[in-house]
Amino acid sequence: MDNELNVLSSRAGFNTALRHFKNVTGYVPEIVGGANAADLINESLNEGDIERYQVKTILNALLVDKFAYIYKSHNIEETVENADHISEAVGEWTNIQLVFTYFDPQEGQYVINPKNKAHWESILPLIRDEFAVIFAGPVEDDIKPQVLSAAINDFIAVLYGKKVKAKKEYIGVRKPAPLPPPPSQAGAAAAAPAMKRRVTPRYSIQVTNELFHNGNVEAWKKIVESFKTKYADLDVFIWYENERINNINALFKWGKVKHGGLIMFSVAGENILNVSKLQRYLFEGASPRFEVFLKGGLGKILDLF
Repeated sequence: MDNELNVLSSRAGFNTALRHFKNVTGYVPEIVGGANAADLINESLNEGDIERYQVKTILNALLVDKFAYIYKSHNIEETVENADHISEAVGEWTNIQLVFTYFDPQEGQYVINPKNKAHWESILPLIRDEFAVIFAGPVEDDIKPQVLSAAINDFIAVLYGKKVKAKKEYIGVRKPAPLPPPPSQAGAAAAAPAMKRRVTPRYSIQVTNELFHNGNVEAWKKIVESFKTKYADLDVFIWYENERINNINALFKWGKVKHGGLIMFSVAGENILNVSKLQRYLFEGASPRFEVFLKGGLGKILDLF
């Protein structure tokens, strides 16, 4: 069996582990004081103190082992494109600390404070069938586990736009610690205003090849790779029969999508550009002319955009 402490056998590994432990223990007094773990973790991510792969172990050490939060795993039941109603509804739950984690197949694990509108903008849209975990704990007062479980179920209802009346146990006498104020303009540059992440409508691509086979798959992969290389902050979502496709190879097997079939795509991000060109290239990639996108050496990124 591999030695689980191998990471500590080098100076770099030991220092990484030490920084990890120091960050985790540093969060404890702030959470006790009413801070939300997601706010603390995202602040550390933004400052480069931790990396995204550490989030899962931090949540387990703090919320599960240390503070015994109630938690529930959940597969997203329908695509969620707007979250204003969520932060407004759960913002009234001043005695409940909520942490929502979402697993994006392209970007990895996100952790957000559902009461923080800015956090939602970084992960929307939530895609149907993707995996999430919701944690609930008390801000200050002791709260029975069944109340925390009820809060999670009510949060899930709110997530999908349902009206939920806050239970009296959700309303505390003490509000959570406020988020740190933005840096003052005196002696520091003013922070640029955050741009809202948006999603385009779904555009249809009709397959004009005799069927959408392995060559078409490779062409689409090359096209999307070129687009994301040019616009690293944008995401391309592919849909078939109203289902989000995370792995083109897994769905578009030989004979799966035939001549005349429709494949949809959308683009998500802040400054969305060149969608019409992307649409033209994807149309060509789904046609008998797909081979033009397969030229070049293995691993070569096409300069299309």
